[in-house]
Amino acid sequence: MPLRLIFMGTPDFAVPTLLTLADHGHEIAAVYTRAPKPAGRGMKLQATPVEQAARQLGIPVLTPKTLRTPEAEAEFRAHNADAAVVVAYGMILPANILDAVSLGCFNLHASLLPRWRGAAPLNRAIMAGDAESGVMVMKMDVGLDTGDVAMAERLPITDTMTAQDLHDTLAPLGADLMVRAMGGLSRGGLQLTKQSEQGVTYAAKIDKAEARIDWSKPAREVLRHIHGLSPFPGAWFEIVIDGEPVRIKVLRCELAKGSGAPGDLLDDKLTIACGDGAIRILELQRAGKPPMKADAFLNGTQLKPPARVVV
Repeated sequence: MPLRLIFMGTPDFAVPTLLTLADHGHEIAAVYTRAPKPAGRGMKLQATPVEQAARQLGIPVLTPKTLRTPEAEAEFRAHNADAAVVVAYGMILPANILDAVSLGCFNLHASLLPRWRGAAPLNRAIMAGDAESGVMVMKMDVGLDTGDVAMAERLPITDTMTAQDLHDTLAPLGADLMVRAMGGLSRGGLQLTKQSEQGVTYAAKIDKAEARIDWSKPAREVLRHIHGLSPFPGAWFEIVIDGEPVRIKVLRCELAKGSGAPGDLLDDKLTIACGDGAIRILELQRAGKPPMKADAFLNGTQLKPPARVVV
């Protein structure tokens, strides 16, 4: 039996869940998302991806600055929803909002809880060298991603995977998982399991200060650092080109053979020595330029030994 739902989400990651819930016949009473922000060269106000999708579906959109006022609570209750679905909304739900729908609020979180609670689970899982990631549906409580878990899907993380790759794989997987969870909820058969108190980690928001590559680390750690920050904010290094230091973001790389002092170029194919082993850059972005393959970059910029990165 279809449910009457409030959907709360903001970025691209949340859009497949909204669309899939609607496709499966659930009634979306309202969509809550963050307010439009200035973007682009003209700094025009740009609606969030979720708002754009909701308007195409003809669903009412709300962008409150806070949910902590009596007015916000009254408006939320007035939708007469059975439950709320939350996917990367970007705002804390206070207890009175969590209690305002009869069946509860359910969050789609992109990690294998209790590992990587918090803001940047995809990035942190890759950067930490985790062997797997996944998505979980949990019934929300007032804690930070501490609610009881209803369903989960797991996914291996390979050394070729960037944060964007993981995002793009988990978004539709999560949408399917949430639809199945809402189906179970509508039938009264959704079972909840408390999270373990063991293995709790927190996925702190990515700080741009973390983005500079430390070539003294082992090659696989360097690779995972690069891929965990790709495409944004992008792990970077500096190298002297035509007498000037140039910042280069590395978007994709692979493990390579060779060794040398950390930061040494080992050949003319952008193979760079790490503290142990080496990596070869496959895709990059020079400051002020669009992303490009390493081969295209090297067609116009000759870099070879004994050049080295700025460390």
